[in-house]
Order: sequence, then structure tokens, then C-alpha cells
Amino acid sequence: MTALIIHGHFYQPPRENPWTGRIDRQPSAYPYRNWNERIHDECYAPNGFAHIVGPNNTVAYTLNNYANISFNFGPTLLSWLELYHPKTYRRIIDADQQSVSERGGHGNAIAQAYGHAILPLCNERDRLTQVLWGLEDFRFRFGREPESLWLPETGCNAQTLELLIEQGLRYVILAPNQAERVLSGEGESRLVADGSIDPRQAYQYSHSDHSGRSIAAFFYDGALSQSIAFERVLSSSRALIDMFGRAMNGGRMVNVATDGETYGHHFKFGDLALAHALAVEARARGYQVTNYGEFLDHHPPEFEVQLKSGPSLADGSAEGTAWSCSHGLGRWTRDCGCHTGGADGWQQAWRAPLRLALDYLRDETVSEFESMGGDLLSDPWEARNDYIKVILNEERSREEFLARHSRRPLSPLDQWRALSLLEIQRNALLMYTSCGWFFSELSGIETLQIMKYAARVLELRDELGLPARRPEFLERLAEAQSNISEYGSGADLYQRFVEPVATEVTSYS
Repeated sequence: MTALIIHGHFYQPPRENPWTGRIDRQPSAYPYRNWNERIHDECYAPNGFAHIVGPNNTVAYTLNNYANISFNFGPTLLSWLELYHPKTYRRIIDADQQSVSERGGHGNAIAQAYGHAILPLCNERDRLTQVLWGLEDFRFRFGREPESLWLPETGCNAQTLELLIEQGLRYVILAPNQAERVLSGEGESRLVADGSIDPRQAYQYSHSDHSGRSIAAFFYDGALSQSIAFERVLSSSRALIDMFGRAMNGGRMVNVATDGETYGHHFKFGDLALAHALAVEARARGYQVTNYGEFLDHHPPEFEVQLKSGPSLADGSAEGTAWSCSHGLGRWTRDCGCHTGGADGWQQAWRAPLRLALDYLRDETVSEFESMGGDLLSDPWEARNDYIKVILNEERSREEFLARHSRRPLSPLDQWRALSLLEIQRNALLMYTSCGWFFSELSGIETLQIMKYAARVLELRDELGLPARRPEFLERLAEAQSNISEYGSGADLYQRFVEPVATEVTSYS
């Protein structure tokens, strides 16, 4: 029986005001209060309660699409759904539990790196924390160990994949254009750098330490995924399954991966097409609707894969690759030509100085975190990796956390200092949410959002009496120029749209 696997990457950039924890009104989401609410109603809820239409356009029954697809949800999005739409949140959790029982112990859900940062662009400490927080968030919500972790934008390099191996993960999902070469057991190799890797099987990616440790790599069907994401394939469930049939072409499986918002938000009624395709059409044709974990049980990798390293950097290291940039990781570092939206003639040269400004602020926290934090915490970096437990369940976990990580009995003031230092680190990690660089313009709401995390870092530094770094930060931010002349530079935008939010909240409280 041929396996059919559809993966949905369900994610929204974190939109919460860092000072209130609530999402401010976003006029661009009208008639909804904010984008989370709009996409919930158009996608997340409909996929949890999808209708199968019977005769005379009546609803024959309702099903949970999440029980039929492989999926990941961004941790920050799940925390919002849990709070504001618990019924939808429960359907997501229930779907995973159902798939565990139906698919040999393999759930449909996989984890995601916590703050949706491009992991190869993170320093080693931040990359580790992003992965550890994503794995712990998954355990907290789904009550089991994850088999995989979604790499934001499928951004990867050797260090990133080796970290997943070291964390004991079983497989990873990548784009076909990220593969370089396929190796057989007889030492033969085939170049697949043109995206021609066969997506109908799993491959083995080995750790460079020659320990024998490895991870299975699945490469989604690029042409089919592209058709689902950007063409009108979802207008017919039958046409969709016809395309799957042609892509299988005698193989063991076909798998696709797209943004989950494709099913209902990007394409109206895409949730209904998905439901009918998997619950009716696929089963009628004898396809096995499954997930990657169950497939691996029956079809382990037979070949090894080597990945593209991406462009070489000035220090001689390799940048890495991603699914949404044909220039390595240029979309998050420089004016590479990749962008979404914007007017003719707009440029994205602002990306590099924005990242450099955030790097400066992040790096300035390190010595202070180690010195002040070292006086309060046995190991500040270990405490940071464990801080996700406080984020997930603050009231119950804070006292246990401090007892576990404190160097000595802490006064109430010292407890506040320790937790404030860790909040600086949390906001510094969220500064690197990938969406801040993804679109065309520096003044976009996603880019202003990551600036808000930077503002919160500066404010907490001031509260702790640490050296002020605002002038140096603004000096670097001023190098980033908006495409809209009236907005000026990143420093202008920061002072016009970001700092007033903090002042307003502080004044109100």
C-alpha cells in the first residue's frame, strides 16, 4: 500500500505586546481584532472541525483534519490557542493522541524550534536553547517525546542537524533543493543539487563525529507542494488526489509540506478540500494516510544523503540553506532579492544592519548574565535552558525552578533579579523571530514586533541597573533604512512606533 503524508506547518509570528502579554489591535486584520483571531477563524478552527458534505450539500459528518496529517504548531501560537480558543487547542491535542493509537505509537504532531529563529544563524548557545525549549514545550502539551522538530523555514546546516541527532530525534523534513548528493552502500553517488532527489523514500544523514549516530531525512515533493501552496489545486479534492497518484508513480510514498495556513486562510475552503481528499478520495483509491514515524517503521533509509552547505561566509564557514530562499539564508541576512510584498524598486538592504543591531544587544547581555547571574544561579546557561518550565507553568514552577538553580538562598530582591535576567534572555531570543526579516519593508508589523522585544531587553537592563545600551543600539539601528521616506531609519521607527508602546503601558500601569 502506498503511503500518503501531508505535513502542515502551522505558525504565526508571536504578536503579544511584551509588556502586557496580550495582542494589541491590528487594523490590517480587519474585521478581526488581530491576525491570530482572523487566521484562527479561517484555518485553525475549520481544520479541527472540517465538514464532509453529503447529498444536497448537507453535512454528512465532521472530522478532525489534524488526525489525518503530519503537523507542527509554533509553541507561541499554541500558548495563545490554549488561552483564547481552548476547543480548537483541544482538537489539536486530541488528533495527536488519536494518531498515536492508530499509527503504531507514532503521533502526527512534531515539535518546532521555540521562537522560529533561523537556527543556522543562531550562535551555539541560542540554537541549543531554541531546540530545548521547543522540545520541552512539545512534551508539556502533547504528553510524549517528539520524534522530530520542524526547522523554521527548514533552515539547516551541519551543526543544526547534528544538534537534532544529539537530542535523539528520529527524522527531519527538508526541501528537495537542500540535498546535494545521494550515496549508496556500494560507495556510488549521484548528484541531486538540481532538486532531483527522489522524495518517495527516507534518507540517512550521519553525524560528522563518526559515532554512527544519524537522523532520517525526508524531502518533500517540491512540485506538488508548490502546486498546493501557490496554485489552485485545492479547488478540487479529486484533482488533488489525482496529482498525488501521478507523483507516486510506483513509489512507496508521496509526501508534501506547506504552510498549514494554506488550508483555509490562503485558500478559502482549503480545509474542506483537504478533509474530503484524505477521508474519502485517498481511502477509496487504497492509499495509506499516515505520518513519517509510521512510515519509517516499515521503510528505513537505504541511502545516505549529503546536504548543500550554502554560500561560504567570510570566516570560511558555510551559511546553510532554507526552503524559502534560493540564496542560502540571504533572506534573513542581506538584500538577496527574496521578499514578499512591497512596491517596485524597494530594497531589503535594511536586513543586515537590523541583525547587527540585535546581535550587539544580545552580545552585551552575555557578560552581565554570566556575572550577575553567576552570583545568583549555579549555572546561568543551564538555568536559561530550563527556564521554559517557568514560561509554561509560571505559578507552580517558579519556586521549584529557583530552588533547583539558585547558588544560595535568595532574598525576594535576588529572586526578582534572577528572574529579570532570565526574562532578558527570553526577549533576546524572541528578537530573532524569522518573520522580522521575511517581508519587504522595515516598518512591517513583524519587524516592529522584534524591535519591541529589543525594547523590553533595554528596559529590563535599566531596571536591573545595568549599563545603558540604548544610544549604541540606536546608532546601529539607524543604518537600516526604510523604503518609505517618511519613516526614515530603523532608529526613527523604533522611537516613533516601539518606545511609545512601552511608555503607554508603563504610564497606564
